[in-house]
Parts: sequence; structure tokens; C-alpha cells
Amino acid sequence: MHKVTVLYPVGDGTTFDMEYYRTKHKEICFQSLDGLERIEIDEGIEGQPYHAIAHLYFPSMEAIQASMGNPKAGDAAADVANFTNTTPTMQISSVVT
Repeated sequence: MHKVTVLYPVGDGTTFDMEYYRTKHKEICFQSLDGLERIEIDEGIEGQPYHAIAHLYFPSMEAIQASMGNPKAGDAAADVANFTNTTPTMQISSVVT
């Protein structure tokens, strides 16, 4: 199992619409990222460095590569401006436990 973690940092003047993210953006991710099995969303509490952290689970590294290389993946990236004005950071990891 592999995952893509997306971190949305808090900063001066940054905003984040969790309701939109939970409902609309999550569905766009499932529709546009082939092989995506599950999404977990962490909502940052006040005083923490991130508005939200998302964990997108895939069965393998090859599935992540195929998904990110698919033209539909751009739909998820283009939707970011609809719920936040912060610049997300991504990390790909192997799940060990």
C-alpha cells in the first residue's frame, strides 16, 4: 500500500473551505485519479500548521504513477483554487503498518 499525503499549510490570509473539500473535491479525486482506493482527511485545529492533511491511498507505487500520469488527474489539481488559496505540499509514502 502506498499513499499520497497532501498538506495545506496555514499562513497569513490563507483560507480553506472544509465543507467543499469533504464533499466536492473528494469526489473529484475519486473520479479523476484511477486506482485511488480511499481518502482520509485530517482537519487541523486552531494553532496547528495545517488547515488540512489528506491521505490518498493506492495499492502500489505503479498505481500512483499511472494515476498521476492520466490526463484526468489535472481535474483534481485545477479544483484546488475552489477551496483554498494556500499552496499544498505533497509527499508519497510506503505504508509500513
